[in-house]
Parts: sequence; structure tokens; C-alpha cells
Amino acid sequence: MPDVHFRKIDENTVLEICQLSNTLTEVQRIMVADNAVSIAQAHFSKNAWFRAIYADDEPIGFIMLDQGSDEGTDNGGVYLWRFMIAGPHQGKGYGKQAIGLLIEHLKGQGIHEVVASCGEGEGSPLGFYLSLGFTPNGETFGDETGLVLRF
Repeated sequence: MPDVHFRKIDENTVLEICQLSNTLTEVQRIMVADNAVSIAQAHFSKNAWFRAIYADDEPIGFIMLDQGSDEGTDNGGVYLWRFMIAGPHQGKGYGKQAIGLLIEHLKGQGIHEVVASCGEGEGSPLGFYLSLGFTPNGETFGDETGLVLRF
């Protein structure tokens, strides 16, 4: 099985990571912002942590966290802001491995839960999140269902 890991995005890899969004189905693209938008937002957020997800040396996805409260928001804790696995790499267990890496990263910082949210319906990642142990937390974020994973 390939080595799944996170890497920082730099001027040599940014275009390739942005282009991963083009591999999603039309309905999936409604569910998650393009990586280019996410990377731009991350650069204007003092609390964003973002990485490319690789399987060996191949970029396969993108992950971004909000690790606190930006000015004007009330969002304490860690929020899984964006997460995507490129279409050709879905169903191979890479998403599950990436969330496992995220949990280890957060545990190393003394953090024991992460909040996420997603839309429901066709193309929704809700089933994926529930299969990993996320549970509805009773909150909504716009039209998205709030979820929490405690570890």
C-alpha cells in the first residue's frame, strides 16, 4: 500500500494541487470548494493549516483546518474546513488514512476532537465521515450538518 502523507504546498506544486479539483464529479464539486479557492482563503486566514495529501510521490488530495477563531467569527477549537480526495483515488482507503494522519497530528498538539460539516444528498461525504466515527453534533453551518470526531 502506498505511503499516504501530508506535504506543504509550494510554488512548484500549487498548480497540480489546484487541478485535483477538476477530477471530482459535478455533484462533488458542489459539496467542496475548489482547491484554488481554499488555498487563497488560507493565505488570508491567520488560523488556517493546509496541506496536500500524497500517496508516495503522487498528489491525491487536499486538507485544510481552521485552528481557531478568525476576527469576527466565533469558532473555537479545530474545524476540518476542507477535505478532498481526487476522483481517481476515491474508494482506495486514502481518505481514511489521511483522517488517521490528521488525528495523529492533532493528538500531538494535545487536541482530542475535530469538528466538520458537510451537505447532504447526492455527492455528500456524510456516509464517509460517519464510517470514520464522526457523529452529528446538533449544529448546523449554513446548510451543512455539523459533525464531531472525538479521539
